Amino acid sequence: MKANGKNKVLIAQNKKAYKNFFIFDRYEAGIVLRGCEVKSIREHNVNLKDSYGRIKNGELFLHNMHISPYSKSRIEDLSPRRARKLLMHKREINRISGKLIDKSLTLIPLSIYMLKNIVKVEMALAKGKALRDKRKDIEKKESEREIIRALKKFKK
Repeated sequence: MKANGKNKVLIAQNKKAYKNFFIFDRYEAGIVLRGCEVKSIREHNVNLKDSYGRIKNGELFLHNMHISPYSKSRIEDLSPRRARKLLMHKREINRISGKLIDKSLTLIPLSIYMLKNIVKVEMALAKGKALRDKRKDIEKKESEREIIRALKKFKK
């Protein structure tokens, strides 16, 4: 996948994020990894389900992201779901923390990808959807599908 003239290889996506949240602002962050976690990520052994970001002492951390241990490495004492530090500029972290406090938003990962052999995480400020909002989205998708079906029948 190419983006802005750079090689961008998608590793994993948080598909439930788009279903369960309204997405507002998006941010790109580097991630601090240990041992053979990069090799495991290259093999797509990552799960972003139920993961979230938190700011603690002016630093950004990603909690609950599961990276399976690399199969060909020696046994390490790394927890697959440990908190991982995200690398962003101090200004961006301060801006995000202000928005998190003011608008009752949450910080969630949307995707993890490789950009020139560097692992990046796309984070987003999001607000949870209520059940009625999810129903509206489902109704909208169904009506769009019906329109497309009708157009296909009309073209034949």
